[in-house]
Amino acid sequence: MSEISLTVLMLFILFVLLGSGVWVAFSLMIVGMVGMAIFSSAPLGQVLATTVWGASNSWALAALPLFIWMGEILFRSRLSQDMFTGLSPWMNRIPGRLLHVNILGCAIFAAVSGSSAATAATIGKMSIPELTKRGYPERLILGTLAGSATLGLLIPPSIILIVYGVATEQSIARLFIAGILPGLMLVALFIGFVVIWSIFNKHEIPPRDAHIPLREKFREARRLIPVVLLIGGIIGSIYSGIASPTDAAAVGVVLALVLSWHSNSLTKKTFIDGLLGATKTSTMIAFILAGAAFLTVSMGFTGIPKLLAAWIGSYQLSQLALLGALTVFFIILGCFLDGISVVVLTTSVILPMVEQAGIDPLWFGIYIVIVVEMSQITPPVGFNLFVIQSLTGRNILQVAKAATPFFLLLVLALGLIIAFPGIVTILPDLMGG
Repeated sequence: MSEISLTVLMLFILFVLLGSGVWVAFSLMIVGMVGMAIFSSAPLGQVLATTVWGASNSWALAALPLFIWMGEILFRSRLSQDMFTGLSPWMNRIPGRLLHVNILGCAIFAAVSGSSAATAATIGKMSIPELTKRGYPERLILGTLAGSATLGLLIPPSIILIVYGVATEQSIARLFIAGILPGLMLVALFIGFVVIWSIFNKHEIPPRDAHIPLREKFREARRLIPVVLLIGGIIGSIYSGIASPTDAAAVGVVLALVLSWHSNSLTKKTFIDGLLGATKTSTMIAFILAGAAFLTVSMGFTGIPKLLAAWIGSYQLSQLALLGALTVFFIILGCFLDGISVVVLTTSVILPMVEQAGIDPLWFGIYIVIVVEMSQITPPVGFNLFVIQSLTGRNILQVAKAATPFFLLLVLALGLIIAFPGIVTILPDLMGG
């Protein structure tokens, strides 16, 4: 069976399993088992057991449940409501109003966590109930959250850029600097889309509040102080070198508990409910990660990523055609694998092909991240879609439909950095990092 046929077969099996209601983690594991059974003689049971244990027993993974717990604490305290109350007067005149909180909140939190799943879960816990209560359209609430949460992969510090830098021997500092302008560009594109959509759909946006004097705006803005302190504490602990991102997640939980207690909204019930809520969400995400890890290993055994990359290379495509083919290739792989796995499994084969075509490896690193961001909100295995589905209980197709405009904006961003590569390279060149 050719690599193309096997890819189509595995995609078909995955669609059938997900469509029939099988748990995502089980669906991923079953597809992995099918691939290994066809293309490998490795002991299936042993590989499954060791991979699932290895994926679960990770210190880096500890940051995820901690950030989710922080979001649960904020959600159950007055702090999330205060954040929206404090921002509301300042966004009253901007088309889309509080929908921009999702975008800006995700951008800020992305710089803290470096994880799109943690960003979607934490900001979603706070924003979905508040925006729904205030009457904003659900598809825009879910779409802005799904799209903006992908910024966790691009805005430094980014785990996937570290992996790419190590795999390709590129400067990680230069990659981080290169990710800044594309990240800000995506934030601007998302905000611009919400503004334009809101202008043409005014009837779906809650009416503007009455005019609020400047003094009153500043008085309301004082409610933002606890959230600013929380974000400042997390970012400060990372960039001052006091804490790693995982340690900073624990700092965030402690600060959230202290601020919740200070606002008199921390009770025994809210503490236990927050802990249970974080446990449920974290378990769901960890289980999916374990399934994805096994699928990654099985893909390594089948050799599909290398075979497909070699197949693309055999056509000797022009620079633009090569980028188009690689975009489709990475999106298809993103249906099976997480972003880090895509980079690890394909870089060694693809990079020589890319350098031969005259493409800057630094620029290509940012290109890969944006394509992987697209795969985060692409069915059937768009990881951000599953996180938001777990928060809302909505059908995965509803969430995917809401995220579609933001997928197209990511395609536009990809086109912009191809047309104007300086968006990626100008800052590293100026700073000489």
